[in-house]
Amino acid sequence: MSLKAQITEDMKTAMRAKDSARLGTIRLLQAAMKQKDVDERIELDDAAIIAIVDKLIKQRKDSIAAFETANRADLADVEKAEMEVLKVYLPERMGEAEITAAVQAIVAELGASGPGDMGKVMGAVKTQLAGKADMGLVSAAVKAALTQ
Repeated sequence: MSLKAQITEDMKTAMRAKDSARLGTIRLLQAAMKQKDVDERIELDDAAIIAIVDKLIKQRKDSIAAFETANRADLADVEKAEMEVLKVYLPERMGEAEITAAVQAIVAELGASGPGDMGKVMGAVKTQLAGKADMGLVSAAVKAALTQ
């Protein structure tokens, strides 16, 4: 089953269960998918949907940090709940050790030697690890690999 079909089925299940929090988050995801679909006039594949989910999760993380700074635990809890619903649609993520190994292999393959090569390495890493790894961890691993 495609990711788009799974999201639609999960929405129906949330409607039947009267799970308003989950339903609201899934509708938010579907709205973001529809927006991308209409804006770019493309049929979304699983990779594009994963990118949208990643973006929404990043927005939730930023919101959680802002709400916790402002001592608004109630709003931070809502964002955390939405983030947990969204994480269901992501594939299994790579661990830190796997990311480091993959980055070191790409650095060796490209012959990158210093911080000046970061753009070149990040471009290659993004194509290979997109959707499989947290890009924040990937960026840190690239910086570490290039400063050694």
